[in-house]
Amino acid sequence: QVQLVESGGGLVQAGGPLRLSCAASGRIFSINAMGWYRQAPGKQRELVAGITSGGRTNYADSVKGRFTISRDNAKNTVYLQMKSLKPEDTAVYYCNAEMQDPKYYANIYWGQGTQVTVSS
Repeated sequence: QVQLVESGGGLVQAGGPLRLSCAASGRIFSINAMGWYRQAPGKQRELVAGITSGGRTNYADSVKGRFTISRDNAKNTVYLQMKSLKPEDTAVYYCNAEMQDPKYYANIYWGQGTQVTVSS
């Protein structure tokens, strides 16, 4: 069984920073890409940032220059450093990971989500 557990969400004033963490645990063979998604009320879940096992990153246009994704492969953890937060960043943030099992099948896992609220 594999689990992704997010932490670091909360309430922050506009312009402030916040750092999210997501740790994978359980029977992990290998982790390919990891990423962060978010879902605001009444909206679809959207990709915020992704990072490959080799460290290549991609970002949604709305967060480029403000958010930084990183990962610690030794700890099976992915981070999202957010700065210059805006009220429109308010959403539930979900961690996502693509993992390979010993038979090299790829499986997608999701965390339970962490609320980020940015006050104006």
